[in-house]
Amino acid sequence: MANKKKVSKTKQPKKALADAVFCIVNRGFTDLVMVAARKVGVTGGTVLHARGTGSEQFKKYYGISVTPEKEIVMMIVKSDITDKVLLAVNEAAGLDSPGQGIAFALPVTDYVGTR
Repeated sequence: MANKKKVSKTKQPKKALADAVFCIVNRGFTDLVMVAARKVGVTGGTVLHARGTGSEQFKKYYGISVTPEKEIVMMIVKSDITDKVLLAVNEAAGLDSPGQGIAFALPVTDYVGTR
């Protein structure tokens, strides 16, 4: 008698309801990020204090000094404005600015607590 292999249904990935945009900047530059983000439709964000690592390697390879004291701005945004938000915060506080920030977005499939 041949072994019958059970086939399980694969779960379809959920569609993203929004995006979580993270912007990591030098300490003291979160206001620039939020002003830029609000101009393109973001209503608010959360700021976390952080400490960067690898500043010596960055200076060695790229020739620029990196401040180890960082702040992270987290924002939940509608997916249709994510690109605008990333461009705006990059222009205001990107690597070519004193904020020396980087920004990225991740899809959000579930969330609660926002209106």
